[in-house]
Amino acid sequence: MLSAKVSAALNKQIEMEGASSQYYLAMASWAETQGLNGVSAFLFTHTDEERMHMLKLLRFVNERGGHGIVPALKQPPVTFKSVKSVFEEILKHEMKVTSEINNLVEITLKEKDYTTHNFLQWYVSEQIEEEALARQIVDKLKLIGDDKSGLYFFDRDLEAMAKVESAKESNAGKK
Repeated sequence: MLSAKVSAALNKQIEMEGASSQYYLAMASWAETQGLNGVSAFLFTHTDEERMHMLKLLRFVNERGGHGIVPALKQPPVTFKSVKSVFEEILKHEMKVTSEINNLVEITLKEKDYTTHNFLQWYVSEQIEEEALARQIVDKLKLIGDDKSGLYFFDRDLEAMAKVESAKESNAGKK
């Protein structure tokens, strides 16, 4: 059984994961309208991933006797300055998510809720990967600078990466 404090904290994280999905969806839509099919495909994949994170939390709360709340989400931005600014925002956002996950882990330890603590270790590991990927992409965009041909190849690389990620998710769903 979840304590009221842990349940409230998990529902706050459900909202953050839902907002992340919406944020990345807005970025994907913007990128698609800019002719950046690779960036768009990559972000659409991450939109789905963030939604999966939200659903995983929601179902966990329900399974533990709480009530997972489907949050009302705020309208994310509609336009973005550049591809580089999009990924800088993603890195900043993922660092915020990591901080919130860490706060959630701390709450579970204070509440002596070791089951939820154990469950959250998947999110801790996931955030290490999310931050590293965002940092790597920002670093590549810094190298490219204002070179349009570099952006073209970057976009193509992200499209290939999105196809690989999509195939992995499809295969994972078959197991």
